[in-house]
Amino acid sequence: MKKIVFIPLLFITTICISATSGELVWKFSTNGRIYSSPLIHNNLIFFGSGDSTFYSLQKQTGELQWQYKADGAIHSDPCTTSGMVFFSTSKGSLYALGANDGSLKWKFEPGGDTMLDIWDYYLSSPNVNNGVVYWGSGDGNLYAIDSKTGKVVWQFEANGIVHSKPIVSEGRVFFGDFGGYFFSLNAANGEVIWQFRTVGDSYFPNGEIQKGASLDNGTIYFGSRDYNIYALNAQTGRGQWNMKEVGSWIIATPLIYNDFVYFGTSDTHRFYCVNKANGKVVWQIPVPMRVYGSAIEHNGIIYFGCFDGILRGVDHKTGELKWQFQTNGSRENYNLVYNAEGKFKEGFELYGKDYLKSERLIHRLGSILSTPVIEQNTIFFGSSDGNLYSVTLN
Repeated sequence: MKKIVFIPLLFITTICISATSGELVWKFSTNGRIYSSPLIHNNLIFFGSGDSTFYSLQKQTGELQWQYKADGAIHSDPCTTSGMVFFSTSKGSLYALGANDGSLKWKFEPGGDTMLDIWDYYLSSPNVNNGVVYWGSGDGNLYAIDSKTGKVVWQFEANGIVHSKPIVSEGRVFFGDFGGYFFSLNAANGEVIWQFRTVGDSYFPNGEIQKGASLDNGTIYFGSRDYNIYALNAQTGRGQWNMKEVGSWIIATPLIYNDFVYFGTSDTHRFYCVNKANGKVVWQIPVPMRVYGSAIEHNGIIYFGCFDGILRGVDHKTGELKWQFQTNGSRENYNLVYNAEGKFKEGFELYGKDYLKSERLIHRLGSILSTPVIEQNTIFFGSSDGNLYSVTLN
């Protein structure tokens, strides 16, 4: 297979000399941006797009098996159980489809959804456990729904929009909201076990929790718009440590691997490895743009996407770049945002007067907000250029 040239030459010579380039296996094009992550199920791969369509593809070839037109953009990760696949839409609906044929099993429509601002990219991703689907909504509620019937088992009113993905573990549900609260609820009845309020910041006093959390060995890890990443005791909700990244939201759900926590930042454009016991920085590397998607680990390499349209793989011990792949959108439009040295080109303002135009230009880079998934030697992820990619890891 022909190897693809990914980044302008001068940018490669400055930071990417030893990196291996991933090779495209296939790509599948949709008519909308893909922010959410794909789900591999047997020989199929499921994902949703901003074109309001949910897709099922053959994992090996990218061939379309079936598609379903929903009522709004699909920016939630899917989940599956008992022959059904679940996802939510920007209209505030939760769908259950037959995994084999895409037939509608049920649709839950509580009360619409709300988008906080243009950077509120994700919807709450459903999580199914013991026959119950746990799912947050822009109407400010977390719902527990019978996976077979679509009927509400219980609902809990939070303190703001719920776009984070709930975690379900040992009879508890953990999630955060845009009011800056993180909750532990009884999974059976929705009763509060504990709640934690983020610190807040003068610019972002609510300390919104936008995406999701990670649970590892009795500790919950999550980021906030108040510039902090938090580690809480999962049993009590008491803080164990927090690290403040001054000047930047932390949106990405942290990856926990061995004794370390890995995550990217928004406006300081960094990727971190910190000690999971105390939050002390082990290493950090600069990246050219925001990181909202979560990282994943494979064979000691940490893979993560960036808004510049480049998926990177770095050594888990040092942060040294080992692997990269550049989306079609990034290869075609990189010079709209960056100069030959990989810096913002003259005249481009990330948060200037016409920040909406800047944001549109950024997404033309094929930004990667999707958290990748890996099976064997292949990585799958979505992009703002509307493509779902299947790429070899070499």
